[in-house]
Amino acid sequence: MTSTHQVLHQDAVSAELPLDRGPYECLVTAVLAWGGTESLPARDCEQLVLQLTGHAHEVAADVRRLAARLPESSGRRALADMVLTEAAQHLGDPLEATVRCVQERAQVVRSLYARLDRLTDQSSDSAPAVPSL
Repeated sequence: MTSTHQVLHQDAVSAELPLDRGPYECLVTAVLAWGGTESLPARDCEQLVLQLTGHAHEVAADVRRLAARLPESSGRRALADMVLTEAAQHLGDPLEATVRCVQERAQVVRSLYARLDRLTDQSSDSAPAVPSL
């Protein structure tokens, strides 16, 4: 049986609706604020890693779609390609049920959102930012 969440998610992706950023930005902020002594049960870490990984793939698809609309010689496109390449490398790492892995996935999501914002900000043509993965 397909859950309502999955159906809504599939519809949003196929219709290219904007992602629901708010909850993920809060999660990323919280995860990255954890100190070196944070400890979570492995199952919690596993769920967080899976959630952040799936969301990172969705944001990467948005970045890829927007970057593809830019001329190949565009600096914004080149930076997006760099961020996408680095994100793909991190997302290709084995999933681990650890706080460190959760934080790494959160950093990928943060970097992808930063690049997505630069691609949607028309003023960014004059001052491209350095990717922060």
